Amino acid sequence: MSILNKSYRDDKFEVHHLVDEEHHGLRLDQFLGLYLDSFSREMIKKKIAAKEITIIGRPGVHKPSTILHHKEEVIIRFFKTKYEDEFWRGKKLDLETVPQIVFEDQDLIVISKPAFMSTHPAGRHVFNCATVYFEMKFNQTMHSLHRIDRETSGILMLGKNPKIATEMMTRFEQDDVKKCYLFIGKKLKNYQGLKEFTANERMASPDEGLKRVVVETYPEDSNQGKHARTFFYILEDFDDYVIGIACPQTGRQHQIRVHAKAHGIPLIGDKLYLGSYEMFQRFKDQLADEEDYHLMEIPRHALHAIALKIPYKGQDKLLMTKIPGDLKQWIEQKSKLSIDKLEEKIVETVLKYYATYSK
Repeated sequence: MSILNKSYRDDKFEVHHLVDEEHHGLRLDQFLGLYLDSFSREMIKKKIAAKEITIIGRPGVHKPSTILHHKEEVIIRFFKTKYEDEFWRGKKLDLETVPQIVFEDQDLIVISKPAFMSTHPAGRHVFNCATVYFEMKFNQTMHSLHRIDRETSGILMLGKNPKIATEMMTRFEQDDVKKCYLFIGKKLKNYQGLKEFTANERMASPDEGLKRVVVETYPEDSNQGKHARTFFYILEDFDDYVIGIACPQTGRQHQIRVHAKAHGIPLIGDKLYLGSYEMFQRFKDQLADEEDYHLMEIPRHALHAIALKIPYKGQDKLLMTKIPGDLKQWIEQKSKLSIDKLEEKIVETVLKYYATYSK
């Protein structure tokens, strides 16, 4: 399905689709299902009934069973609703919606993505997205070169044109990109207290359906799951917590979070791996209880993409960010650590990692 153009306002997003030859004869609801793949059939029907779908040149009321023809234009509208809001203890969070620019030239923009901002529109998250923000700002298409989880903050690269997008995505596919993440973990009984260690547990999602979001680990010599490797550096160890740097060598789903749990330091705020699938669902449905909030401590998992090194225009470019405000606040409240000294340790550790493992 071809996208002709997109337009944004603060409260409305429109995307214009061309009916390609291969989709000639499809029902309207089937056609919409190709783009709205996270929407249920009932949600699509409600969207049609709410007149949020327009077929250009077709007057009257559209129905889910309306047959589409080659070269027709279909407009899908999204309106900003409460479904994109985030809550903590029943109160709406005041989200950061303006990304910090770390680096920019005529081809590339690198940002420090705020927590809860999506990389690009998906599902109910349409407005608070990195690509949307900069498409509105620059009035041009932005290309997401990679992605980080919505709750994860930190370094994110966006391309300003298809050529740089293809080049940079190839770098990611060929593992030319080296990333480091800051994390805060909660110590469990199986934490061994090592200052540096490598996690090699294999990973897979053994369940189907909704529970496929949960990733499990298997021994390194197992034939189950896929190979995964993460280097861990513990910067601070105090009370029930650790603060560290994690550098993934592979790109498995939830890799750092899963490896951290496997080694006894699941991330604070991690509803899946410090909590459970059931707790994750309670937060999703806004049914979390006081015990859930007490265990999580903060509204999102404590993971921040703090550094990235990538070959760019003939040289290795190292990009770094600072500790984000919410994690800095937690550190200041929970410890007697100096933020300035912690920042120095972070830089030293990142440089040590890149000096050891860069190609």
